[in-house]
Amino acid sequence: MIRQTGSAHPAEFSAGWARWLALGVFAALVVVGLLPLRPDPGVAVAAAAVAVAAAALLLAQRRPLLVYAAAATVGIAVLGHGMASNLGWFAVCLVAAWCALVARRNHALAYWAAILILFSVEWIWFDHDPGWGAWMAGTTLALAAGLLIRQQIDLVLQLREAQAGLAERARAEERNRIGRELHDVIAHTLTVTLLHITSARLAVEHDLADAARSLAEAERLGRESLDEVRQVVGMLHPRAEPGTTPLPGVDGLPALVERFRSTGADVTLIVEGDVARLPATTGLAVYRIVQEALTNAIKHAPGAATVTRLTVDAGTARLTVDSAAKPGTVTGTGLGMVSMRERAESLGGQCEAGPGGSGWLVSATFPVAARRREGAT
Repeated sequence: MIRQTGSAHPAEFSAGWARWLALGVFAALVVVGLLPLRPDPGVAVAAAAVAVAAAALLLAQRRPLLVYAAAATVGIAVLGHGMASNLGWFAVCLVAAWCALVARRNHALAYWAAILILFSVEWIWFDHDPGWGAWMAGTTLALAAGLLIRQQIDLVLQLREAQAGLAERARAEERNRIGRELHDVIAHTLTVTLLHITSARLAVEHDLADAARSLAEAERLGRESLDEVRQVVGMLHPRAEPGTTPLPGVDGLPALVERFRSTGADVTLIVEGDVARLPATTGLAVYRIVQEALTNAIKHAPGAATVTRLTVDAGTARLTVDSAAKPGTVTGTGLGMVSMRERAESLGGQCEAGPGGSGWLVSATFPVAARRREGAT
């Protein structure tokens, strides 16, 4: 999880080899600070031990961080012995960078201000060596570098989280799309197949030929549905090859309507305008919406006349499926109605279903301007 900017920094810097490498560099700088001879070597060694131990706790992000940063700095100051020429002061620059990386930013800035005060006091009151100005500049640069690195790491983590969110949304959308396809294929096929089977059952005692035709049509629909289901489910396999069977479109509407008519349903199809201008994605959405609307009409209001009209004009494709069913007969609370609405909205259109027309009306609109621009280019 990405922490907020003001909180302790994530473990990217402090974990593993980076932490041990940083601690090794710090210890080496402390050893360099021990090299100048002093009358109190025991105190110097104790200060070095305190500095290294405090630095280790600081890198491990133990709380409170500023206390360990201050302890490490006190140890370094004892080693520096008030001399700007002591290279051990590089360790202070390193501590400033660590504070920028692992502490809150206001704490890092507080540590930086305290170090500037320390160097200023050394420079003005005790030792007028201009080298203290160089250490002030070095500490400032180290802090700025740490803050910059921290900002870049935060951005990388935010990008990773955003990518993970996008990937999850893409997977969810793909699952929804496949679910819609399976629902439309299976629901339609089962409804029409059951109608054929019912017709065969009623005709088996009076007209064997008609019963055989109904059963043969049910068998054909079952095979077609199985092929479509295999094609849709094949999308779930990561190594699946592209299917060779084209997805249905506007050209398949006459066959779809005829399939319902073969069951005895009173279905009429009216197409107006140049449907060839519709993109394949819009054609598939129109086909599936008609399929779902007719399936609902046949299932919930058998025998009611249904008129399907598709009109394509300069910039819009309008689809209506008007069933002469009693209002409320064709309910619209299931997955099918949600699927129709999502299909239309995914293409920038809209779809509504409810009482209207001669009884129950499904109405959908789709923009077709994008197809015109593609043809122009």
